[in-house]
Amino acid sequence: MRMDDELKGWVHAASDRPEVREAILAVYGKLEAEVAIQRPLCVLSGRCCRFDEFGHRLFVTTMELAVFLGDLPVKAWPANPGGCPFQVGKICGVHGIRPFGCRMFFCDATSTQWQREAYEKFHGEIKRLHETHQVPYVYMEWREALRKLQLINA
Repeated sequence: MRMDDELKGWVHAASDRPEVREAILAVYGKLEAEVAIQRPLCVLSGRCCRFDEFGHRLFVTTMELAVFLGDLPVKAWPANPGGCPFQVGKICGVHGIRPFGCRMFFCDATSTQWQREAYEKFHGEIKRLHETHQVPYVYMEWREALRKLQLINA
């Protein structure tokens, strides 16, 4: 079996498990509390979604993909070379269901240090959840994962 097929199987199986969804959403809730304390500046420029232009990459795990897939209202989105396929104008078209990396990253230069520390902390928690819930752990670039799951046109 190819890795793409394995990933699809793992993500689809996990997307049917309410305890997986609840565990990831609990981490997202803790992260939102951390972000609220830090109060990073967001000017809604949309730069953070234009990955290549801004010079960053977004990564996602198997369980996050499962939760995202379970909540995604439309099953195919157009590719957006250089950026996120879910960016609509300057805003996120899936803001309410965006993965951890999107919830964590802010263009605000003053937030770099706390972002690094919080990323390590919360990513570690998400990684442990994979073990706890016996979901194979895959950590891959967001757009590549979306292509492998056939959620965006290649």
